[in-house]
Amino acid sequence: MTQDLNAHDPARGVYGISVAAELVGMAAPSLRLYESHGLLEPDRTPGGTRRYSVDDLERLRTIAELLEDGVNLTGISMILRLREENDQLREENRRLTVSR
Repeated sequence: MTQDLNAHDPARGVYGISVAAELVGMAAPSLRLYESHGLLEPDRTPGGTRRYSVDDLERLRTIAELLEDGVNLTGISMILRLREENDQLREENRRLTVSR
């Protein structure tokens, strides 16, 4: 029996919008809104159906926390972008440190 190597990939979109919304405690229109603001980009099936990954669910939980803290969508976008840049810089720093 061959195991699908992508089966446990946290970046692979597997959840439909209604399931994803339920899992994170949001309404489906909110997920569409966040996507329209560029806060996340779920995978799409060939027919255009959104598919949310485990990583997307974590991002949605982060968005919810920031909203609860009073941050608006523009601020959330900036925070998420800066976090991603920070993670990239950390990884680059780690690689440079290891290669010494």
